[in-house]
Amino acid sequence: MPLLVVPTPIGNLHDITLRGLEALRGADLIACEDTRRTLKLLNHFCIKKTLISYHEHNELTRLELLIKKIEAGETVALVSDAGTPGLSDPGGVIIRAVIEKGLPLDVLPGANALLPALLLSGMEIKKFYFAGFLSGKKSEKRAQLEELKNIKSPLVFYVSPHKLLREMELMGEILGDRRAALIREISKIHQETVHATIFTFKDEILKERIRGEFVCVVEGVSPSQAETEDEVWQSEAGRLYCAGESTKNIANLLSVRYCIPKNRIKDFIVHIDLIR
Repeated sequence: MPLLVVPTPIGNLHDITLRGLEALRGADLIACEDTRRTLKLLNHFCIKKTLISYHEHNELTRLELLIKKIEAGETVALVSDAGTPGLSDPGGVIIRAVIEKGLPLDVLPGANALLPALLLSGMEIKKFYFAGFLSGKKSEKRAQLEELKNIKSPLVFYVSPHKLLREMELMGEILGDRRAALIREISKIHQETVHATIFTFKDEILKERIRGEFVCVVEGVSPSQAETEDEVWQSEAGRLYCAGESTKNIANLLSVRYCIPKNRIKDFIVHIDLIR
């Protein structure tokens, strides 16, 4: 029997699909991020099942047990506190293990915060980049944002309320004052969307309203802004090359400084050489 990845409501309990309820009722075991949260959902729909905790701190220690259950022919339903497991939530470890072992797997469609937030932002979304939560120390978060600053598609971040103002300030430093939308409490009573720019959010949203989980959608870099930034690193690459610096050293230096792939820098230097 398979591992079933079952999305659960991010707000309103009725957001769960009929197929999701069917999967939970038919499972032999439900692996959940927080057994108390999942129990509330199950009680609401009069479902009684055996629960086992499965979260970011015990993913590896629980893995062997759950794999054995699946190999023994049991159906294991995997849920997180809200939304789709594996999407900025525990689940990736067991999903990869099941695939590697050739065991059956199914992922049900359902609730997530990502797609509603993108649509509520009002931005063009032919493409988008899902960044999820920024992680690590401030320096590590800065490095993550540096990697994203030249992407032309909208960027989607998940942000915890107690980090919101600090991370918006950091986004402004690296990405600039771009148009953005903050969406909080999706599918809940106090759902709200605030349209502003990164630097003006602190004036648009009162501190007492900074509660619940946030999704921040930030517009991608504009073509003119990207072109200006290209001019900066290309000018520096040309200067270093003319000064006799090796292509390898230039690529290594500028890829770190401007978060640009080394091959792109090397291709540019080859172009310089061809037109000389």
